[in-house]
Amino acid sequence: MNNTIIKTDFNFPGQTDVYKGKVRDVYTLKNNKLVIVATDRLSAFDVVMPKGIPYKGQILNQIATKMMEATRDLVPNWLEKTPDPNVAVGQACEPFKIEMVIRGYLAGHAAREYKAGKRMLCGVEMPNGMKENDKFPEPIITPATKAEQGDHDEDISKEEILKQGIVSKEDYKILEEYTLNLFKRGSEIAAKRGLILVDTKYEFGKNANGEIVLIDEIHTPDSSRYFYADGYSKRQDKNEPQKQLSKEFVRQWLIENNFQGKEGQILPEMSDDYITSVSERYIELYEKITGEAFVKSDISNIETRIENNVLEYLK
Repeated sequence: MNNTIIKTDFNFPGQTDVYKGKVRDVYTLKNNKLVIVATDRLSAFDVVMPKGIPYKGQILNQIATKMMEATRDLVPNWLEKTPDPNVAVGQACEPFKIEMVIRGYLAGHAAREYKAGKRMLCGVEMPNGMKENDKFPEPIITPATKAEQGDHDEDISKEEILKQGIVSKEDYKILEEYTLNLFKRGSEIAAKRGLILVDTKYEFGKNANGEIVLIDEIHTPDSSRYFYADGYSKRQDKNEPQKQLSKEFVRQWLIENNFQGKEGQILPEMSDDYITSVSERYIELYEKITGEAFVKSDISNIETRIENNVLEYLK
């Protein structure tokens, strides 16, 4: 369990800044370059767990890399290279202050709003007569404002985004088009693996040339919800919960142990056995989403390995 990376303190050549996110640490270098280290930190309910999950950073980084490569013909992205299993290097961009959330099914937040009697989500009408996990007639885009650290993202409509001048009309049209195209491709990739891409989010930014590019990770189990396609219809007909492929299992375990990130609640202790089981689930997610066997990298000294690989790439 000690062979995880939960904090980083690198000093790369030409480094000008560092930002520590919930699970990734972002190092800014001169020449508009970013070095993003995917750590093994685990976040749920906006809280970072005290222990790392072996191989989690490698898994998310490698899924995101594969998905970036599989969609590069549709949408330009920030990624240049992955010099280490836990590291992505690419161009620094000015991020848009919204996340483009797209939903193909009535699940998660959308289902909770629907159950509460709402039929409008982010200015988009949801049809009457739906039940949880039903497919929408067409995918719906339900944007969220990107929260400053620690705060929750907030739903926002397209109209409000344009009214507040958060994104220009011309740029938003491109973001919409890119989002729909990416979701279509992601759904096709998922279908080949016997999965349904239920909902996901995409983040975009502008690079130094003013071009809109895809940034952040895509189609990972941390940013997306998947259902197993086999048995989906039968489960819907019987009003049974869908079999999911996401980090929902971690949230469920926390809820069962009386933790939802609320004030006064105490984080349950994660035993070594539980952490091993979470690591195994993430490996299963990787293999199901990519259709490939997961190859464990050498984690005897992750920090040194990462540093050596990044320095070699930057030479």
